[in-house]
Amino acid sequence: MDFDPATLKYDANGLIPAIAQDATSGEVLMMAWMNGEAVARTLATGRVTYWSRSRQAFWIKGETSGHVQNLVDFRVDCDRDCLLVTVNQVGPACHTNRRSCFYKAVRNGDEIEIMAPMDSAG
Repeated sequence: MDFDPATLKYDANGLIPAIAQDATSGEVLMMAWMNGEAVARTLATGRVTYWSRSRQAFWIKGETSGHVQNLVDFRVDCDRDCLLVTVNQVGPACHTNRRSCFYKAVRNGDEIEIMAPMDSAG
């Protein structure tokens, strides 16, 4: 059965959340948005492509930073309204130079940083 990105459930802006997970460790790296064309480009190229809401443009992860996400597996949730992309991540996934965008935790009512930025050697 061929996959058709049009069968996904997009929000009113034509976007669907996509969670990026490290294929080896299982670590959740980030969440970003895709539209139908970003889904199609990701599947066609194997390079994870998102839709930047602020720039209103396609964003191929790592295109400028070199911190690419190479697609390993592409999954659709049961409601067809969220995606999980498992990736081989090169370098940090977060623009703050951290491995994951989820580097803060709330513990005992306090917000704490649980992950330091990666050094330049990455």
